[in-house]
Amino acid sequence: MEKNLPQNIAVIGGGSWATALVKILIEHKELHNSNIHKLQWWVRSEEKANFIKEKHHNPDYLSTVEIHPKSIEVSSNLKEVIKTSDLLVMAIPSAFLVNSMEGITANDLKEKVIVSAIKGLVPHTKQIVGDFFADEYKISEKRIIVISGPCHAEEVAAEKLSYLTIASENAALARHFASMLSNKNIRTVISSDVRGTEYGAVLKNIYAVAAGMCHGLGYGDNFQAVLMSNAIREMKRFLRTITDADRKINHSAYLGDLLVTGYSQHSRNRTFGNMIGKGYSVKSAQLEMKMIAEGYYATKTVFELNQTMKIKMPIMDAMYNIIYKNMPTKNEIEKLCDKLV
Repeated sequence: MEKNLPQNIAVIGGGSWATALVKILIEHKELHNSNIHKLQWWVRSEEKANFIKEKHHNPDYLSTVEIHPKSIEVSSNLKEVIKTSDLLVMAIPSAFLVNSMEGITANDLKEKVIVSAIKGLVPHTKQIVGDFFADEYKISEKRIIVISGPCHAEEVAAEKLSYLTIASENAALARHFASMLSNKNIRTVISSDVRGTEYGAVLKNIYAVAAGMCHGLGYGDNFQAVLMSNAIREMKRFLRTITDADRKINHSAYLGDLLVTGYSQHSRNRTFGNMIGKGYSVKSAQLEMKMIAEGYYATKTVFELNQTMKIKMPIMDAMYNIIYKNMPTKNEIEKLCDKLV
C-alpha cells in the first residue's frame, strides 16, 4: 500500500446510508485488517450510541445489519472521533451538516480526507459538500472524495449486487478508498469528475420527486420514460454549465443513479413525491416519512442557483412551484407535460 494513505476511518451520521457504509467497512476490516487500522462511527446522541453498543444494531435504520462491537467503535463525541481519524465519511443530511459540525474548526480537520456521501447541497451556502469543506475548512481538493451510486442502502444491507462511483482528483486516494468498499456484492468505478458527480447526485433527487408525484397522480410507465429521458437532458445542461468536464451522461454515476432513484421502491425522494401526488401536503408528507428526502431541500437551492444561470430546467421549475409556491400539483404537472419532448 502507498505511504500516507488513511487507515483510521470514521463514518459520520446515523441514517440508513451511514449504516450501510458501516456494514461495508466492517466487513472489509474483518477480512483485510491491515487496510483499516481503526474504524469509528459517530451518531448524534449518546443514547443511540449506547444502544448500538449493547444491541449491536441501529434502532432506527437498517436494523437487520449486525454491528460487531469488536470491529468498530461507536461514539457521540464528534470532536474525539475526528481527532483520532484520518478519513471522515460524511453521511449526514445536507440540511443538518452545518449544525452537526458546530464547534469543529479548520484546525480540527487539518490533513483529514473528507468523503462526501451526502447527496444534497448545503442550504445556507448553496454549495455541494466538497466545495463547502474546501471553503469553510480549507480542505485541499486533492483530499476530497465523493461517493455516488447507483446504490440504495437497503440493497447493500440485503447484500444485493450494487455499484458505487468513487470520484476524486487524487486517483491514488480514490483507488485506496474504493478498495475498502469493494467486495463480492459491491463493485466500484473510479471517476475524476468530482463536481459533476456530486451535482448529479443532487439533481437526481429532484427528478425522483417528480417521478413520484407523477406516479401518485396516476401517470403510467410510458410517461415516466419520457420524464426520465427529459430529466437526464436537463441534468446534462446543468452540469455542462456549472462544471466543465469530459463526462458521458449515460454512465452509471449520472443516468444509472437517476434511474434507480426515480424508479425504485426504496427511493425516499420518489416516496415523498408519490405522497404529494396522492394529495398529501408537503408538510404532512415530511411528517409521515421517517427519513429525509434530500430532493425537498435541493429543489429550493438549485432553483435559486439557476436564477443567475438561466438554464432551461422545466422539471425543476415545476417541482419548485409545487413544493415551495404551493401550486396545485395536477395543474403544474399538466403544464410540464406540454414542455417535454
